[in-house]
Amino acid sequence: MPSNLASLHRLVAVLFLGFASGLPLALTGQAMQAWLTVDGVDLATIGFLGLVGIPYTFKFLWAPLMDRFEPPFLGRRRGWLVLTQLALAAMLYLMSGLSPAAAPLPFAAAAVLVAFLSASQDVVVDAYRTDVLEARERGLGASMSVFGYRVAMILSGGISLIWAEQWGSWGQVYQVMAAIFLVAAVVSLLTLPRVSAALKPLASAPGRELLGFVAMLAGVLVGAFAARALLIGLGLDPDDANKWIQLLFIMASIAAALPLGYWAARRAGFETLNRSLDSFLLQPGAIAFLVLIVLYKLGDAFAGVLTTPFLIKGLAFTQAEVGIVNKIIGIWLTIFGALAAGAIMLRISLYKALLVFGILQLLSNFGFYVLAVLGKGAWGGFTLPPFDLGFVAIDTPQHIDTLLMSVIAFENVTGGMGTAAFVALLMSLCNHRFTATHYALLSALAAVGRIYVSPLSGVLSEAIGWPAFFLFSVAAAVPGIWMVWRMRAAITGLNGNKETKT
Repeated sequence: MPSNLASLHRLVAVLFLGFASGLPLALTGQAMQAWLTVDGVDLATIGFLGLVGIPYTFKFLWAPLMDRFEPPFLGRRRGWLVLTQLALAAMLYLMSGLSPAAAPLPFAAAAVLVAFLSASQDVVVDAYRTDVLEARERGLGASMSVFGYRVAMILSGGISLIWAEQWGSWGQVYQVMAAIFLVAAVVSLLTLPRVSAALKPLASAPGRELLGFVAMLAGVLVGAFAARALLIGLGLDPDDANKWIQLLFIMASIAAALPLGYWAARRAGFETLNRSLDSFLLQPGAIAFLVLIVLYKLGDAFAGVLTTPFLIKGLAFTQAEVGIVNKIIGIWLTIFGALAAGAIMLRISLYKALLVFGILQLLSNFGFYVLAVLGKGAWGGFTLPPFDLGFVAIDTPQHIDTLLMSVIAFENVTGGMGTAAFVALLMSLCNHRFTATHYALLSALAAVGRIYVSPLSGVLSEAIGWPAFFLFSVAAAVPGIWMVWRMRAAITGLNGNKETKT
């Protein structure tokens, strides 16, 4: 009985942390996009503000520090959880008092800090889940984590839109989210089970680790500024009204920053990062797998990154209707898709799952093209009666567009299926000696599509219109499917190698 209670304690902790991990994503993503849209911010600027999510793609850089250092008195994993959750509460409260239209730079800075803290919390949650669960609990623990994550997205990405319309204030919504994280920090401090005392930080010189980290950051900054200076030297203006020129400056800075940062980390001896990267890159087919990870969800990212502005501004759906269909019903359908994929994957190989689910994801993007061409009301609609669930209520009947509902349903079910197969791929690629840093690296690369297509999406949608934009998103999904087919032998071989990655 004590063993069963301990197991239940660990699984409930993983469920709770899944919720805490999923809550901030929409607050710097689609919920923030809705706030920007109703505040009158132009579409191209909304696209560029999608770059506030950049920390999600760079979190593997500081993940080794969270592996190496232990906050005093609080415990290795639990300490970082408490600190990041308290900081998230403070930054969300600060963000709630800012206006994106009146103070765009402070608002963007606060959003970047929220994304940084959220990405840091993700690193610790992934490591904690790996450390605290016993081998026999990992399958159920993963399901609990995904369930908590998706419920949080329903709250921050769906119910928040309904609250914002009912309360008439996005600031008040963000204050509620700040209060939730304050409670989360207390729960983490008082209730989370400790990880095994045998899981000690890596034995490396602390001073050398910090010096290596600082050197890496210096390399990143020098690379970014050098690329910017080069473009200015070529006669380009970073403040040019042409959004394509602005986009070139951003992409060139990133392309120069990462290699120079990596070189600096090597030279300065950032041992934890260097050993983790070496252990992954020395695997057969490592580079090809990295390319696959970036490309597999690229079409999904193009279609999804501006979905909220498209529905609210492009087709004039209300915030409440978008919140109900796209964020509440839609996310439950994503959960259903993930569960269905799990059942199917018991009978088919990982390669077949990635291929079939990837093709279904591509077809779901075509649904948005149909919606853009036919428009609102093309298939009629139905009325959703008022309801009160305690935490959210609809006081008046809400009209639900049938075509919108159909497109979102198909997109979320297939998206959930693709995500399930994709997470299975990431787990298969992790070396368990460096799980925290490897998972941070792989999940950061998986976020590349979502983050870096955002500015391109905003510019592209304004330049070519919504129908052509969604056709482009269909085309963007093809390379990922081709990579799956090309790497079919390597993907099939992952199951055989799984036991050796210890």
